[in-house]
Amino acid sequence: MTTGVEGLPLISVIIAAHDEAAVIGRCLDALSPAVQGVPLQVIVSANGCTDATAEIARARGATVVERAEPGKPGALNAAERIATGFPRVYLDADIVAPPRAILALADALLTRQGVLAAMPARRVVITGRPWPVRAYFRINQRLPVFRRGLFGRGLIAVSETGRARFGEFPALTADDLFLDAQFADAEKSEVTEIVVEVESPRTTAALVRRLVRVRRGNTEMRRAAAGVAVRSADRWSWFRDVVRHDLRLAPDAIAYLAITMLAGVRARRGSGGWGRDESTRTPAPPHPEEVSSS
Repeated sequence: MTTGVEGLPLISVIIAAHDEAAVIGRCLDALSPAVQGVPLQVIVSANGCTDATAEIARARGATVVERAEPGKPGALNAAERIATGFPRVYLDADIVAPPRAILALADALLTRQGVLAAMPARRVVITGRPWPVRAYFRINQRLPVFRRGLFGRGLIAVSETGRARFGEFPALTADDLFLDAQFADAEKSEVTEIVVEVESPRTTAALVRRLVRVRRGNTEMRRAAAGVAVRSADRWSWFRDVVRHDLRLAPDAIAYLAITMLAGVRARRGSGGWGRDESTRTPAPPHPEEVSSS
């Protein structure tokens, strides 16, 4: 294991970034050793960027890999080729890691028996969103799968033993589902004292587009899986695990079902676009209201 200052392990943080100039600065600012309490090798893999993503990353001391072609799997693999530290952390460019989050995740991998992958809890920000988006996430945030799966939070730490489970990231959209499939539930651990804020889409249309992309990526992953147990979709968890225990959520469930069904139809028809949710890449208007945690 490569070591950093004062004998602490050097942890490699990999950020695949495509035109993330609007958010990459605050993401990197949160990764300073003073904030995280541990030395980090921060690698920004800028892929197909037409903005100042690479320049902003270099100005903050990150190692930058530039690739002309866009694509997250290729960007991750390019960063992996120069990463030297473990645990290996995969961070989305629009996620701000809480103070000492990386240290806490690394500690979980080192001290929790049998744990090969660790993730923080998540808080879905629904402040100022339209009612259908707020209703959707009031159901979504309570689904048990988001306490067991590595997806949906934009921050995953994998031990050296866990990283040895696979070679390169395959050319698939659902990289977090791919990572999730490498480990049994008992090998994953949610570090509940660390909570990341995940921005929800700011419009209902943006939410549907995001879900279409997720549906297609998950379908692609399941079709491509060879000898890997990919987590199956639980179509009734919204009722069995959520609404049945709190009937006050029934109106929210109506919106949840409508949005989920619409995204499913569009995913099967091939409509709705593959692009990421650009609504969360712009500054949110200040609003004193809701933030949901799971």
